[in-house]
Amino acid sequence: MQKRPLRLFLVLLTVISLVFMATSVFAVEKPLSDGKVAVVNGTVIPRAEFDRGMERAYRQFASTGRSLSESQLPMVKKGVIESLINQELLYQESQNNSIKVEDKEIDKQMDALKKRFPNEKEYNTALAKMNLSEAEIKFQITKGLAIQQFIDTKFVQKITVSDDETKAHYNNNLDLFKQPEQVRAMHILIMVAPQATEEQKAAASKKLKEVQKKLGKGEDFEALAKEYSEGPSGAKGGDLGYFGRGQMVPPFEDVAFALKSGEVSDIVETRFGYHLIKVVDKKPASTMSYEEVKDNLTQYMKQQKIQEQVKLYIEKLQKKAKVERFIPENPK
Repeated sequence: MQKRPLRLFLVLLTVISLVFMATSVFAVEKPLSDGKVAVVNGTVIPRAEFDRGMERAYRQFASTGRSLSESQLPMVKKGVIESLINQELLYQESQNNSIKVEDKEIDKQMDALKKRFPNEKEYNTALAKMNLSEAEIKFQITKGLAIQQFIDTKFVQKITVSDDETKAHYNNNLDLFKQPEQVRAMHILIMVAPQATEEQKAAASKKLKEVQKKLGKGEDFEALAKEYSEGPSGAKGGDLGYFGRGQMVPPFEDVAFALKSGEVSDIVETRFGYHLIKVVDKKPASTMSYEEVKDNLTQYMKQQKIQEQVKLYIEKLQKKAKVERFIPENPK
């Protein structure tokens, strides 16, 4: 069996979640009945799956620093239900097309899931918190793999993107491929707490001045960073990698972009403490060439085509399916 890259699975997840914004027409809502939120061609989607979907929605909002408002709740509830319905429709289609998931693929996913937990006890505790049995987890994995295999067979393997298409997209969207000026820098940081006294600040400054003297005598910046730097990059010799404007605090950024490649700054004070900065390399602003972006652009455009085709396919399935929806008043 051909190995499917992770990006195709991400396409699947994106496609299924499209319903949050793409589905605008819903069946007549009915009161919640017998712990189910929908029935799809006779198959019940239980309330428990909806509750887990809502928990994910709440977490996704929280991860962006926002909370789910009362005004957004009806749309999100409908979106979760429609997503579950679409997954069920795609799974049913996979079975109608004789898609069979190999046991070894299921076992591989189960093993990967268990490895995310430090031990069996914590794995079982997590299942209990989600009100899930291992059999239910295994079935959900089976469904996901079946849908993935169905989409791969029906769409992914048949959709292509020509060189003419990628070249046209590149030429029409050159602004998307512009790279801002970048600097690669190393630093040695002596940290100072925000509430530090003047005496503590003076002590930190004195410590870094001693390091500065060692540099003046020809000692290696990277080695000194590993020995003295108190920042998280210290273990890497102070290497911060490449960064553009707006990614570092202003005093640090101003000095880093002003230095020439190979130069070391004087002591720079920021809200984190005192730094010595060495610029390793500088990249001027540029536009990435077509050859540089071709492969990624091809994959991106293919994913866009797949998403559109699967979206249209789901709309057709919805039209011919028998679907009942039972919208909960409030998520548990």
